[in-house]
Amino acid sequence: MQQLIRETARLGKPEWRPMLRYAAELHERNTHPASAPFPYPWEEIGIGYFASPAFGHWDLIHQVLDSLPYEPEHAGHQLLNNLALQGADGHVPGTIWLWQNQVRWSTTVGNPPVWPLAVHDHYELHGDRTLIEACYEPLIRQIGWFETKRKAEGEGYYYTDILNHSWESGIDDGVRYDSIRTGAFACIDATCHVYQMYRYAGLWAELLGRREEAERWTVRAEKLGAFIREELYAPDAGFFYDSWSVRAPELRRQTMDGMWPVVVGAARAEQANAVIDEHLLNPRRFFTEHPIPAVSLEDPGFELRMWRGPTWNSMTYWAARGCARYGRRDAAVKLLEKALDATAEQYDRTGTVWEFYHPHRGEQLELQRKPYTDYNVPCRDYSGHNPAIAMARLWTILT
Repeated sequence: MQQLIRETARLGKPEWRPMLRYAAELHERNTHPASAPFPYPWEEIGIGYFASPAFGHWDLIHQVLDSLPYEPEHAGHQLLNNLALQGADGHVPGTIWLWQNQVRWSTTVGNPPVWPLAVHDHYELHGDRTLIEACYEPLIRQIGWFETKRKAEGEGYYYTDILNHSWESGIDDGVRYDSIRTGAFACIDATCHVYQMYRYAGLWAELLGRREEAERWTVRAEKLGAFIREELYAPDAGFFYDSWSVRAPELRRQTMDGMWPVVVGAARAEQANAVIDEHLLNPRRFFTEHPIPAVSLEDPGFELRMWRGPTWNSMTYWAARGCARYGRRDAAVKLLEKALDATAEQYDRTGTVWEFYHPHRGEQLELQRKPYTDYNVPCRDYSGHNPAIAMARLWTILT
């Protein structure tokens, strides 16, 4: 990790660099030698995680995004570790728990499949197709799992949050599911994540010379993208919603999940600009002192509790990438700079990086995690949702 540590001295603002160096050193401290079930040295979510050691989920992808440009072998190994436990049915486990010398994971509950973006970033940064060659078939198998296990009624896809509150989306206790009927209804986040899988399947098939497969995946992505644009967007609000609320304003929740069509490129340009200008850069909604909160300040469900109000740097990073995708460098820079200013300030106060952050730059211990459990404060020394180095690199590129 020495290259990663060295690079932090050249990224972003000088006042961010002590925090960035700490984040880089934390990656090193999180990394363990190869051991079953992982074929390569593996990086845990964070030594400060209350359930340490644990591996995987979309936390891993946020960690990989930090190291990708500077430690490509390590980053590639994490992505392959992530797929090492893929089931024959295509299921990719969420969190891998390694407690008391026991290893366990769910064979039925998944996690947001954002990993193909990191694989493609690896290819674009280093020009090596080896990782794509290793990951193409696992991607196709995981698509098959979503098509078989998570297909919504009609079009779109869902996470099991809507069936049994198992929080497969990674958004534990999400306010979107507080008071709705259960069913296989299209969720905006799951649908966008599958759309992104189709897009990368098409791109990789083309790179690998599989023209017919590339055309099939591209057609499927176009169809799903049209569904997102036409059926999950509310013109009166300038925002994207789940299928059960998009035409029922009384059921809508103002959560950051509505940004995903911008992140994955499924939105039309005018839709993306509405999301950015009316929501992400709106200080009454998501442009808080530490942007972006998981729930808009205007939503009645906003509270200083995990995924119901606090800010996750991973989500700010995704939002910034979405802004940049649509040519809105101005918005991306504003989001990244404000979030990194706040993260560095909290590091100066507390000497650590946190699982999630106070959206108003208040005291971290004001925040609640899960009040119905024994661990009700955000975790310290947590890399899984803290791609601060990737954020600073993107800010540096855009400025």
